[in-house]
Amino acid sequence: MDRFRRASAAALLAAVVLAGAVGGAAASSGVPAPPSGASAESVTARPALTARTTLSRVAAWQEFRVHGSARHIRPGTQVTLQQKQGKRWVSLPASMRTTGDGGYSLRVRLGIKGENALRIVGGGTVSPVVRTTVG
Repeated sequence: MDRFRRASAAALLAAVVLAGAVGGAAASSGVPAPPSGASAESVTARPALTARTTLSRVAAWQEFRVHGSARHIRPGTQVTLQQKQGKRWVSLPASMRTTGDGGYSLRVRLGIKGENALRIVGGGTVSPVVRTTVG
């Protein structure tokens, strides 16, 4: 009977050690544990920007708009248009503050002919890339 107790205690101890190792690995994985009492939405609410263009093809220096919305970003946050030039993203002189509902709409004129990659930055986040061809 004594052997059975020792074997059971050893098995229980091994299970506790393994559970601790798995829990420790999860804790050190870089994924923060949600604060106690926090809802899943408040933990996963990350800032996000959307971007769309009104025209996919424009003539050089023809005006068009880049518009979209900001989620989980405070209203009145400055957003700026960036253009990919070579391997770098360059901020263009087109920026504004988001409206009360998180929307924005920028007037844009581009002179670099060919396909232009554009994005919006602001509030610590970056929108997906949108493309407009300038002919």
